[in-house]
Amino acid sequence: MSNNPSSFLLLPIPEVPMLDYLHNRNVKIVVLGSRRVGKTALIVRFLTKRFIGDYEPNTGALYSRSISIDGDQISLQVQDTPCINQADGDDSCSPDVISRSLHWADGFVFVFSLTDTESWKALRPLHQQIRKIYPNTTLPFVLIGNKADLPHARQVETSEGIQLVNEIGGTYFEVSARENYNEVYDAFHQVCQEVCKVIGNNNGEKRRGLLLGRPKSPNMQDLGRRLKQALSSKVKSTASV
Repeated sequence: MSNNPSSFLLLPIPEVPMLDYLHNRNVKIVVLGSRRVGKTALIVRFLTKRFIGDYEPNTGALYSRSISIDGDQISLQVQDTPCINQADGDDSCSPDVISRSLHWADGFVFVFSLTDTESWKALRPLHQQIRKIYPNTTLPFVLIGNKADLPHARQVETSEGIQLVNEIGGTYFEVSARENYNEVYDAFHQVCQEVCKVIGNNNGEKRRGLLLGRPKSPNMQDLGRRLKQALSSKVKSTASV
């Protein structure tokens, strides 16, 4: 692997051109979970195949990409939510931010850390909140247990992940954003497939909540600055070893 720092540089993910956005099928995914579970790392890994482990605290960002799902070109938007409240009340996040994201999304990716039991517990109340909004609607869910590369620090067993996904519906994946792109791709590809099926079955009609405005897209210069800072931290950490 090259030692040139520029080889690690991750550019901001470009927005979908407006023409593509209007003509392609639109799929909106929201990624939800507590702090430090790897939400941003998973999204960036899926969209770019690259891994950067250190990010500034997530302030919420919307990523847009045109991708192919089963031969069909779609305009994918992924909302990276800042946080959800931990079971112990540690996290702080505006309920309005979460509520807008839940109304906006077509599909839901729940993320917890396999090394943090509290992040696993925090997802049940979130699912209950979604079901209050859509009590009788078919909703695509994917549950991701991240940080599978840290077995020595594991706190959540596979059986507990399966138990939770059986309660909320959907598919369960245990992944390592750091070590395995294919696992991450499979999880996001699954939820995109499910959303496309639901949209197709509804003849393209959107749920009432999806008429709300989309979350604010990040400033590309600010996103570039955050990624460069993460890169700088990684290079300094490597140099100190």
